[in-house]
Amino acid sequence: MTLQHLGQNSALPGSPGEAALDYVPNPRPGRPYLVRFTAPEFTSLCPVTAQPDFAHLVIDYAPYETIVESKSLKLFLGSFRNHAAFHEDCTVGIGERLFAEMVPHWLRIGGYWYPRGGIPIDVFWQSGEPPVGLWLPSQDVPGYRGRG
Repeated sequence: MTLQHLGQNSALPGSPGEAALDYVPNPRPGRPYLVRFTAPEFTSLCPVTAQPDFAHLVIDYAPYETIVESKSLKLFLGSFRNHAAFHEDCTVGIGERLFAEMVPHWLRIGGYWYPRGGIPIDVFWQSGEPPVGLWLPSQDVPGYRGRG
């Protein structure tokens, strides 16, 4: 398995489509466990106004054969900085791409978007039912007033 980012100098990709995600073997295959990534400063652009949009993302998954390498995930998420898309497209697209490439037992993503026009937009996606017996902690992202 060749890693493109770990231990290498890696530039921020110009777009999500250019971003390469690295995956490594699951160090605990056969054991049900949850991995959580939290990105409290996720940024993309509004496709209508080109103004920045900000979100607090929480990605939870139960690995199968591989896990996503965190540096490549950070670069992938950073590639949205100049990407124009609606909140729903960003959130669901991230979840679907990770699920399609990594093929975990289960994955969910919560996109807690900061308000634009006074309305926060929260977007949630999951791949299906979580595995039986998997501990699922709450995502614990505060409502708008204390978000972040």
